[in-house]
Formats: sequence, structure tokens, C-alpha cells
Amino acid sequence: MTLIAIILATLAAGIGSVWVAALLMGVGVSGKNGGMMPQRLLSLAAGALLATAFMHLLPEAFNSEASAQDLFLTLLIGVVFFFLLSKAELWHHGHEHGHDQHAGHGHEHGREPVHSHGKPGGGWAVLTGDSVHCFGDGVLIASAFLADMRLGVIAAASVLAHEVPHHIGDLVVLGHSSANRRVALVKVSLAGAVTALGGIAGYFLVGQLQDWLPYFLVLASSSFVYVALADLIPQLQKRLTARETVAQVAWLVGGMVLVTLVSGMAHSH
Repeated sequence: MTLIAIILATLAAGIGSVWVAALLMGVGVSGKNGGMMPQRLLSLAAGALLATAFMHLLPEAFNSEASAQDLFLTLLIGVVFFFLLSKAELWHHGHEHGHDQHAGHGHEHGREPVHSHGKPGGGWAVLTGDSVHCFGDGVLIASAFLADMRLGVIAAASVLAHEVPHHIGDLVVLGHSSANRRVALVKVSLAGAVTALGGIAGYFLVGQLQDWLPYFLVLASSSFVYVALADLIPQLQKRLTARETVAQVAWLVGGMVLVTLVSGMAHSH
């Protein structure tokens, strides 16, 4: 029963987030010229991630018999690890970008780099990175389900929320590298489906290592905290009008409320 729930939840989070992103882009809320909807989606995702980490995953981990000092150390190591992972990704994209500039040195400076990420090679690089990221999300969702069914539903909903803005970016990149938008949607959906593979792997891995479950939950928390504080929130640090700022904060709080509501509904069942 737990394995079935993990598979369904990971498919919903992995593929569902792609289709929600495509729907938002289809109805014109992706904001080509810096519209407010992407900012609101980022705010919603950041609130959901922070609430999941600090209100659910971490308390569950610290209620175990594991040493608090060891759990805090795991949290610290996790944050540093995801920082290094992001640095490696930036280095990879910068290296690839440099090759594109060198190959197109005959073009006017500043024109080609804007679209270099849209070339087929860049599209596959995005898909590869997205697949690895989705696999990790699946493992984290499985860890939460094995701790508590309610936590699993919360984690899956949080992953879905924070992946929507990310997949909007993926679809934009893949849209440049493919003349057919449906092909781009299928490719990103397949990458999202890797979340289910991560969930299955996480189910069998964590099932054999129950004593390590609190550490998996803390690692999940470190991922959510890092993505929220290092990736999402910095994109929200822009000078806005008072009305736009209130809306931004409201969506941030809305993400936290969303997590609370999902938690309550899951608990009632």
C-alpha cells in the first residue's frame, strides 16, 4: 500500500508539475516581460518549501531517538552539499556557454549567447540535470512516506509546487531547441516521470535502513531550505510597489497555508 502511494504521489508531483507549468504557460501567465505571475509562483513555492521543512520534516526527524547534534550536522552537510551541487551546475553551464561563444565568435557580441541555451545540446543538458533532480525528489518523497503517510502527501505537494516554476523554465528552454512544443512537453514529462523511479528506489533503500530515516528527512529538509533560500527567494528580492510587495508576501504565506491545509486533509484521512 505504501509503495503504491509513493508511486502515485511521485508521478503526480513529477509529471503533474510539468503539466501545470504547461497549462500556466498556455493561458499566458508565464510572463514574457517580467510579469507578476512568475513572482507569485516563486513566492508560493518558497512558502511551501519552508513550511514543509520547518513545520513537518524537521520536527518528525527530531522526535526520533537520533542525536540532535548528529541531525543538525546532517542538516549543515546537506545545505553545503546542495550549494556545491549548484556551483557544479553553474560551472557546467558556464563552460558550455563559453564553447558556444567560441564557436560563434564571428557573430556580433551579445547576440548569440542569449539563445545559446536553446540549442539542442543545451536542451539535452537541461533534461539530464532535470532527470537527476527529479530522481532525488522521488527519494525524498519516499522517505517522507515511510515516516508518515501525512508527511509523504505534504512532501509530494511541496515538490509539485516548487517544481512548477522550474518546469516553466525547462519548457521555455526546450521550446527554443524544438520546433514542436508538444515534443518539448513530452521530453520534460519523461524527465518528470523519473521522480517515480526515485520513489521506488527510495522505498527499498529506506525500508532496509529504518534507523537512517531521520537523517533522510533532515536531508530532505536541507534540500527544501536550500532551494527556497538560495534559489527562489533571491529571485523575489526586487524593488516592487507596495501593492506588489503585499501580493508577494501573501503568496509566500499562501504557500505555507497550502502545506497546512494539505496536512490537515491528509491527517483527517
